[in-house]
Amino acid sequence: MRLQVFAPTQTLVDEPVRKIIAEAANGSFCLLPRHIDCVAELVPGILSFLDTDEVERFVAVDVGTLVKADDRVRIATLNAVVGDDLERLSDTVTESFLTLEQHEQEARSALGRLEAGTLRGFAETRFAETRFANTQETR
Repeated sequence: MRLQVFAPTQTLVDEPVRKIIAEAANGSFCLLPRHIDCVAELVPGILSFLDTDEVERFVAVDVGTLVKADDRVRIATLNAVVGDDLERLSDTVTESFLTLEQHEQEARSALGRLEAGTLRGFAETRFAETRFANTQETR
């Protein structure tokens, strides 16, 4: 199989591999060369693979999409780090990717409050306009 890992600005991995282990929302899974084609939504975690020399390597992956088609496995992710030190990569996932996800959730929450306030303001303006129009008609 050929593994390709793409970030927005670069290709992080592009090499033949014997096995890939990744993690989706419903758990970890393993891909071997004759595995059925599939698509999976990846969660922040460590992806591991065996290269053709049987050396295990690792990629810390932020959320992303994995597509296995024929003998190619392509992963598109917003953020990833390739490395051989599993402990350091695990710390990267914990510190960087999960913290980033928490900040994104906080930003979405703030945006939701802003949208609600804007809609409330429109509703109040509409109510005031209707009230003003009704007082003009009664004169």
